[in-house]
Amino acid sequence: MHKDSSSPYHHGDLRRSLLDAARIMIREEGMEALSLRKLAAAVGVSRTALYHHFEDKNDLVCAIVAEGFAGLHRLMDAAIAPDAGTPRERFAAFVHGYVQLATQDAELYDLMFSRTIWKQHAPTEALRVTARDCFRRLRAMVRQWQSEGIMSARFDPKRLSQVTWSTLHGLSRLQNDGVYKDQSGLRAMCDCAIQVLLTP
Repeated sequence: MHKDSSSPYHHGDLRRSLLDAARIMIREEGMEALSLRKLAAAVGVSRTALYHHFEDKNDLVCAIVAEGFAGLHRLMDAAIAPDAGTPRERFAAFVHGYVQLATQDAELYDLMFSRTIWKQHAPTEALRVTARDCFRRLRAMVRQWQSEGIMSARFDPKRLSQVTWSTLHGLSRLQNDGVYKDQSGLRAMCDCAIQVLLTP
């Protein structure tokens, strides 16, 4: 469908509209329902216009996932901001923020760590960089928390980062997969994880 010159798509908004519509489609119908044909129809543009922004479905999905990791970047930035409270308060905010981010948009979070991206399809270079940067940032945060005395300095920062991320990822996935159905218990589990991961 052709858009006239008054359309916001002519002002660089088409990529944003496509990403937003694709995320809604995934959230409401699941990953299997996403197709470029349906997406173009939902936004009201031709597939030719869509291909100006995304080479194929994999390119589109990788762009969506990259936005998910960008959300983690923002969470990490907030967790190390000097005006965000004491080190323990900042760590607690990070733990609760991570699990909240993961469970509020479960479809996006599951896609970020799914076989669809990392095994069945090749992630784009932009996504690889964004995802790697998340772990690099977490390792830097762990080093900072170790230097501040709230995490044990006995452990290698890389290994401690892996264990920290695995703990938060496990809590999030168990909630998203329906194993833990009681949402009210999630905060208590996060509080327990904080106590386990931090020094007394």
